[in-house]
Amino acid sequence: MTLAYIPSPTISQFSIGPVTIHIYALCILMGIVLAVWITSNRWKRLGGNFDQILDITLVAVPSGIVGARLYHIITTPERFFGANGDWVEMFRIWNGGLGIWGGVALGALAAWAWCRHKHYPMALLADAIAPGLLVAQAVGRLGNWFNQELYGAPTTLPWGLKLNDTGTAIGQSEQCYDGATCPSGTLFHPTFLYELIWNLIGAAIIVWIGSTVMKRLKAGSLFSIYIMWYTAGRTWIESLRIDYAHEFLGVRINVWVSLAVFVLGVVSFIIVQQMGRSTELLAEKLRTVTEIELRLAVRDEAGSSKSSPVSATAARTTDEQSGNEGATVSNADGQPHIQ
Repeated sequence: MTLAYIPSPTISQFSIGPVTIHIYALCILMGIVLAVWITSNRWKRLGGNFDQILDITLVAVPSGIVGARLYHIITTPERFFGANGDWVEMFRIWNGGLGIWGGVALGALAAWAWCRHKHYPMALLADAIAPGLLVAQAVGRLGNWFNQELYGAPTTLPWGLKLNDTGTAIGQSEQCYDGATCPSGTLFHPTFLYELIWNLIGAAIIVWIGSTVMKRLKAGSLFSIYIMWYTAGRTWIESLRIDYAHEFLGVRINVWVSLAVFVLGVVSFIIVQQMGRSTELLAEKLRTVTEIELRLAVRDEAGSSKSSPVSATAARTTDEQSGNEGATVSNADGQPHIQ
């Protein structure tokens, strides 16, 4: 008789009227909210503002979700295009199936494109978002707990995960290796909990490094550390999982991907230290861009409400203040340009 274990939730969704709410989605949403809050606070200390982070979020998050789904589709095509597959299932994201690598890749690409368009230093954004990403990934893993999915091998440890077949839980069968059914009451490694704890520790370490030794590191270093930390943990956690996955040379594809991305993290850290720019220098650029955006916003507001004496006065004040700053101008499209 097992005296200690981690129980599984009996639900993975609930309904409010005709609307079905999936807890998996709520976990992802909560992770995004926390990441935005953490990132905006760090970004503001570097000279930016919340509106900039909100704009980046509105671009990066949808792209990240699409990327995460595409990665899952590419790595598990039989679920959608196999003999018993259903291609419509590609759009039923609430049933699970997101690959973190695709999410980070496409989300980062979208954020980079937006930063380039708005002249924000991407290296600063990467450092600002690094701990927030780990927190978001930690919270998102709770969705696997509610879905009873992606657990590890059987274990007798007192923190083993016990599955159940009640309520609306999705994973209602206890699967051992190669899809064989385990004896009733089998406990499994709670890989969701391992990754949650690993990510939170990593977030704390990155914040500590940023507040103590960042002056000796170049901008972008914290994101490289994030890559190395996450992939190191993902490698051993992934090796514990027993859900079906494609393999290469007897090793799960996601383990190979984790190892490859870890190497990229090491290489990027070295390159950043050799060729990167200082955080202080890029923060000064960000403050300048932010100031220009605020001035343009005041000018646009004054132009749309010419009848307001207050707006007109603010616009004149802005013009006078910017008159002696020839180093910053605006492009024809109204975007700030640093000369």
